[in-house]
Amino acid sequence: MTLVSVQKQKMENPMIKTLIGAAAMAAVAFAVVPAQAAKMGVGCSGANLAKTESAVEAMADGDGKFMAQKEMSLAQEAMLNGKMGACSMHLGKAMHAGMAK
Repeated sequence: MTLVSVQKQKMENPMIKTLIGAAAMAAVAFAVVPAQAAKMGVGCSGANLAKTESAVEAMADGDGKFMAQKEMSLAQEAMLNGKMGACSMHLGKAMHAGMAK
């Protein structure tokens, strides 16, 4: 091995470790988000969608209601696509949108 190849190998090693670390962090984040939504009691079900939609319709018109309606549509779209973690996240955001302002 030449000095150049040894130096090149030393430079590549930290990059690989960084990429593996970033991938591990992303995997943990994707595993925690649905678990956190379930812990909050915000399950993605038709009953929860209906309950939240009723609450959103009863809200006074304004920015909070607009944001809640947007989150509701994103939750419904995620549920139709089978992305229950994303659905739960959007449903939780819709529930809390009224308290934002």
